[in-house]
Amino acid sequence: MAHIKRNGTNQILSTSVEYHGFVFLAGITADDLSKDIKGQTEEVLAKIDAALEAHGTDNTRLLSAQIWLKDIRDRDAMNEVWIKWLPAGAQPARACVQANMASPRHLVEIMVTACK
Repeated sequence: MAHIKRNGTNQILSTSVEYHGFVFLAGITADDLSKDIKGQTEEVLAKIDAALEAHGTDNTRLLSAQIWLKDIRDRDAMNEVWIKWLPAGAQPARACVQANMASPRHLVEIMVTACK
């Protein structure tokens, strides 16, 4: 049986799970909630970069992404940052929806799956 590697585990979740060369990240939010949608998105993507790097992969190996926005009208501004971050030819399968966030100050949450 293949080993499942879990990181950042608490009673509710693991911040990342690795299995058979696949890396599943939990939803990631910004720490600095005073930032606007672009600032929060930049921070989230930097945290995703660090998490993927810790598993020996990067954003060129994304398979899927789920994006939750507090306000869907922020989609274009978020996409400006997303497009700059995403390498050409590495677009994952993706969903982007409006959602009630855990805190009203969270503007974006992103969850990705990548392979090694």
